[in-house]
Formats: sequence, structure tokens, C-alpha cells
Amino acid sequence: MKTAFLPDPVAAQFAEAGFAMLPGLFAPAEVAALLRAVESAPVSGLNFRRSQEVFAIRDLLGEVPGLWPLLNIPGLRQLLGELFPAGGGRLVKAIYFDKPAGSNWLVAWHQDLMINVNRRADQPGFGPWTNKAEGAAVQPPVAVLEDIVTIRIHLDDCDATNGALKVVPGTHRLGVVAAAAIAGHTPDATMCAVPAGGAMLMKPLLLHASSRSTSHRPRRVMHLEFASVELPAGLAWRERRVL
Repeated sequence: MKTAFLPDPVAAQFAEAGFAMLPGLFAPAEVAALLRAVESAPVSGLNFRRSQEVFAIRDLLGEVPGLWPLLNIPGLRQLLGELFPAGGGRLVKAIYFDKPAGSNWLVAWHQDLMINVNRRADQPGFGPWTNKAEGAAVQPPVAVLEDIVTIRIHLDDCDATNGALKVVPGTHRLGVVAAAAIAGHTPDATMCAVPAGGAMLMKPLLLHASSRSTSHRPRRVMHLEFASVELPAGLAWRERRVL
């Protein structure tokens, strides 16, 4: 039986369009606790980026381990059980984004094509690779990307004025879209407003972008990627955690 976390119409939209909104996944007190944990984190190191335009933390659970018990709530576990009914949904990437008030930072249209892994180990269908100070990342085969579900937990009310995501429905079913072809899809974009405490479900292959902020409200989001697929021998998810 479907629960209130993923009712049939929402599940159908997610499958067809590649995204869906779930308001009220986290209660106001839970959102406040998440924000306190982030605000207590250090602000230096390879996984931290801070400027007037953006504050980002990569490997979020590794850098702010106090977030783990705050995220590991029954509602999120139940949602993952519905998204991965065969089991095995594991956290494989976690990033915190803060678009401060008045930020001119924007994100161009793109798909999320790279996964974080423990090391470089050449395998058929995996590539290109990047090797940064924080670790290795690679573009995997499309089947791996299709297995991933992104859950974006919104810690502020988010709309067009403070940088809500724009998406192109259905593009998650197109595989990897060539850069030259992306502009041809964007006239069909829609904006995704999400209230504080709500979540946005998204497939990584969905074309998405973010506009500049025109308001004085922040847009703080926890971007969590979950997957059930196992990587081939020699590769492992670098940030793997199990709820």
C-alpha cells in the first residue's frame, strides 16, 4: 500500500516527468535542527566553498556527521522503501548548497552525470574521469544513472525569486543529452517551488538549471543521492551510507 510520503499520483508523476514535490517531509523543528548542525560546521577544507555568491559543503555527512541522526527519520526511511521497493537504497552523495540572499549565482542547464567513487579503476562504460583533491569521480553507464534518485531537502521556502530549480519534464528518459541539443529542450521548462521542510525528488538525467536570486531570502538545500545498484569490482561509492 502506498503511504502519504509517495501517493500514487506523485509516484506516477515522478516516473513520467522525472521529478515530483513532497511538502512536509521534515517538520519545522527538524528543519531547525538540520540548520543548527550545518551552522556549527567548520568553514575550511577541500569540501567547503564559501563566497558572497554561494556556500557549499561536499561530502556533507563526512564533514558534518551530526546531520546523520537528524536525517535518519522514519519518513525518509519509508520514502526510500517506496522508491527502492526491492531494497538496497543507499546514500551515495550528499551536498549542501546555500544561495545567499541577493546571490547572482546561477547554474546553467545540465544533467548530473558524475558519481563519486573510491578510486580510479578503469571499467567498460565508465568515463570520462576527474581526479580532484577530494577524490575521484566518473561518468558511469546510463543504467547506473537511471538507478539513482536525488532527494533535495529544502530548508527554506523556495520559489522563482530565490533560485528554485527549473526542469524539463521527461528529459530523464533521453539518456545523456548532447550539449548542443540541450537548448532545444529548454522552452518546455517548468519551475519547481518547494516549501521549507519539503523535498523535491529528481532523476539525475533530468535537465535542470537554477536562476539568479532576486530576493533577500536564502535558498538552503541538502542534495542527497541514493542508489541501489552495485558498482563493478574495483569501484565503490565514496560516500556510501545505509539508512
